Amino acid sequence: MKLSANWIRDFVDLSVDDQTLADALTNVGLGVEGILGSGTDTVFEMEIGTNRPDAMNHYGVAREAAAIYNRELKAIEPKLPTPKGESSFRISVEELDLCPRFTARIIRNTTIKPSSETIAHRLQLLDQRPISNAVDATNYILWEIGKPTHVFDLDLLEGEIIVRKAREGETLRTLDGVVRKLTPEDLVVADAKKPVGLAGVMGGYDTMITEKTRNILIESAWWDPGTIRKTSRRHAIHTDASHRFERGADFESTPLSCDRVAELILTSGGGELTGGLIDVISKKMDLAPIVLHVAEVHRILGRGVGSGEIFRILKKLGFQLIPEGQDDEQFRVQIPSWRLDVEREIDLIEEIARLHGYNKFPNTLPAYSGAVIERPDARKNAVLRQRSLALGYNEAISLTFISHADAERFSSAKVLELENPQSEEASVMRSSLVPGMLDMLAWNLNRDSENARLFEIGQVYELSAGERIEPKRACLGSTLAAIQASLPAKAVLDVSKGEHAAAAEAFRSFKGDIETLLSSFEHRTLEFDREAPEYYHPGRSARALLDGAVVAQFGQIHPEIAAARKLRQHVYVAEFDLDCLYQHALHEAKFRALPKYPAVERDFSFIFSDEVTFEAMENEVERLQPGELRDFRPVEIFRGGSVPAGRFSILLRAIFQSNERTLRDEEISHWSAKIVKSLQELGGVQRA
Repeated sequence: MKLSANWIRDFVDLSVDDQTLADALTNVGLGVEGILGSGTDTVFEMEIGTNRPDAMNHYGVAREAAAIYNRELKAIEPKLPTPKGESSFRISVEELDLCPRFTARIIRNTTIKPSSETIAHRLQLLDQRPISNAVDATNYILWEIGKPTHVFDLDLLEGEIIVRKAREGETLRTLDGVVRKLTPEDLVVADAKKPVGLAGVMGGYDTMITEKTRNILIESAWWDPGTIRKTSRRHAIHTDASHRFERGADFESTPLSCDRVAELILTSGGGELTGGLIDVISKKMDLAPIVLHVAEVHRILGRGVGSGEIFRILKKLGFQLIPEGQDDEQFRVQIPSWRLDVEREIDLIEEIARLHGYNKFPNTLPAYSGAVIERPDARKNAVLRQRSLALGYNEAISLTFISHADAERFSSAKVLELENPQSEEASVMRSSLVPGMLDMLAWNLNRDSENARLFEIGQVYELSAGERIEPKRACLGSTLAAIQASLPAKAVLDVSKGEHAAAAEAFRSFKGDIETLLSSFEHRTLEFDREAPEYYHPGRSARALLDGAVVAQFGQIHPEIAAARKLRQHVYVAEFDLDCLYQHALHEAKFRALPKYPAVERDFSFIFSDEVTFEAMENEVERLQPGELRDFRPVEIFRGGSVPAGRFSILLRAIFQSNERTLRDEEISHWSAKIVKSLQELGGVQRA
């Protein structure tokens, strides 16, 4: 919002220039984001927090400036003539809780004309369009002291003013010319026959001030902030008045604002003040006092802020302090009516801190006798994250809420229900990371980002034996296009023969990523089986088992699931059980010096039945404990041709090497014969 620097200076004598004033206001939390104009036309472009409606006006900012520079704040004291006669105009409030105070004054025989040059110019500096002296008076007071007011053409009001809820079917034509359908939830200002204003938001068109107006009713009221906020949203109207009423206006300012508007109208248009102030009060809005302990101020801010400084700052801001005790170490603080945001002792300490100056506090660290303790899984999380990034996956974070349908489809765990869900699609805590990963992949695909590779490390939420548990999980997700982009050119050409071949090759590549991640952890055996959940493709999915325990399940998402979620291409997902995986220590890299003596290779060609795995072959060879065997690996696997159905041909390579000498042929032959014998005992038939 815009505020005039010269207008601020009307209420406090300041010797500093506008730039210095702007910097000082910014330092206490009333941000001046820009300075426009110069001289008496200087305007501050200000950003004032929503909890500070008291500072959304010139007098409120002047109060802050007076506290900053320890100057006196000039009081606003309207000068009104002695009222003539008595006012018999009746005001009744039916909704006492929503309008605990309604204040009014009546002016008769005035003249509606353009405002004075001074008032018009000041309003124009704030981007406000001058209308007439009566209307401009209400706008001027709003920007002067922050209290919205309204003026009615008294002759167009029928009988009386009633503050009530709108009746079903009523309409109101507001000042912007729009006819609005009212509901019983709307609070209105009405006369004896019809609504004449939308309370706290906008006045009515039928009773507005025109050049024919001679008699005026000035209204200033306090409205319940929640009611005004709902009405404003319901009718899609945001005005300067509703902006302030929504945040809490000053309850005690209704008589002052009424008198000030009357003063401006009488000064510019003449007329007679009829009767006294009409002030309907159903209940007081006194704020509860707060006990402030100087020791608490010193505990939080340090001893650089003494009792005298505390007293000075709070008094300048309008707080009343009553010492309790003889040593000025405790005060009972009465909160001013315009500071609805101050509710606790810490709020008062914040006021002291910002006016004292944050830059005056020495840079210190809080006392701490302990030490930083790394979480047990921190290093394992870091390794898993680094490996995933190295494989080309980008870290992402999904919502922790999923739908009941997703919870049932992707997990068998008992879910945690939300008491106040935002929607059915986010009604339970996630029991699996897969739904969130699919949503993120779909989001990327729908925005033509086809090469998406994502991973997430987080927790899921379950109920077990009536208790909440939060197992740790990790999830990888990739689109088919992203996997194909990482394949060698020859592999891409090979899988171009058909969709099935492409998907199968992508699954094998994705499986390789799983093996790479699992290789970061110590284990004796790594095995895979096909017992994957039903939401995976039955032919392109698997489980990973470390030392016999399931640590991951992965594969291509089932076509029916992909279609239901409108995934535009094949998607591959893996979910890791980190609680199980992290029971394994991280694999520590080991090295040995390069040997001085040559290695010897021996190849063995065998035919096995499909039930025999390479892990079984490897275990059988390791059982021999050949001391000079450095490596044993499969080189080539072949099916079909001369190999019978249900069997496969495998070429195995053993590498022998000694660190002490060159191996002799008879030693190699001895160990080779033992390897052949052990593989034959496993059911293998050696090929010639």
